[in-house]
Amino acid sequence: VSKIANQNNVVVTLPDGTTRRFLGEVTAGEVAADIGPGLAKAALAARIDGELVDLSSKIGSDATISIVTVKDDDALELLRHDAAHVLAEAAKELWPDIQVTIGPVIENGFYYDFAHSEPFTPDDLVNIEQRMHEIVSRDEAITKEVWDRDHAIEFFSSIGEQYKAEIVRDL
Repeated sequence: VSKIANQNNVVVTLPDGTTRRFLGEVTAGEVAADIGPGLAKAALAARIDGELVDLSSKIGSDATISIVTVKDDDALELLRHDAAHVLAEAAKELWPDIQVTIGPVIENGFYYDFAHSEPFTPDDLVNIEQRMHEIVSRDEAITKEVWDRDHAIEFFSSIGEQYKAEIVRDL
């Protein structure tokens, strides 16, 4: 028996009904790259069996997949969600003692609430925006991590994010 025959083939079905076969586990990003470099570059996320996931999500068994780009309905919410995280990161870099509370996507954008000793000034907002641009220019991957509740509470508590720990505790 050949080595290839012993490996787990993964068949991925695309929206047009065509299939791609991979030897073993594959990420959504690798599927996008296999389809073409243009799609890989434009990819923001994917839907695997209907579930919205990031591009590092692994596919270990046969699945349907669609690659999400800026042209898709899901794109704006994804971009706003990521922008909210970049906003929080920028604020934490500028004021390490700031407490990040909640930052949801809303109908017309997103926001983040912060607990800080002083309110933001107009100059602070300019500095936050500049830092957000710097963070984005680093071109770091934004990935989703799923933790169990206790681990998340412990993590947020250990880094001094009491509001985040409380939010998770209340889930």
